[in-house]
Amino acid sequence: MKLHELSPAQGSKTEVKRIGRGHGSGNGKTAGKGHKGQKARAGHGMRAGFEGGQMPIQRRVPKRGFNNIFASKYATINVSVLEAFDNGDVVDAAALKAKGFIKKEYDGVKVLANGSLTKSLTVKAVAFSAAAKEKIEAAGGKTEVN
Repeated sequence: MKLHELSPAQGSKTEVKRIGRGHGSGNGKTAGKGHKGQKARAGHGMRAGFEGGQMPIQRRVPKRGFNNIFASKYATINVSVLEAFDNGDVVDAAALKAKGFIKKEYDGVKVLANGSLTKSLTVKAVAFSAAAKEKIEAAGGKTEVN
């Protein structure tokens, strides 16, 4: 391949639409702006969310609550899910993902206590509920916070 053979990908470059250049161009006279009105004038910009003087939706809708952008979001699983693993397995986020029990890790995996466990496993997670920790250890397993 040589420099003079290079060309942009098909469809990535388009001709500039030349407006206001006569009837023959298909965009003459009003240049695609219709007749009169605020949007037909030069320098007509309206701010985002402007509704022509009507009370905008972001002001009409009541505001309630608080969204903590620093909150930790965990991928949660129950103790009953761990039953799918074999005795002595090490269960971590990667193993759970491989078996399809979680889709995303988010800020880590939290194990909750719903269900029962009969197998001895080493479970590595960011957080455990107190009851989940008890159930895992009662079955002869270990819990590791990572």
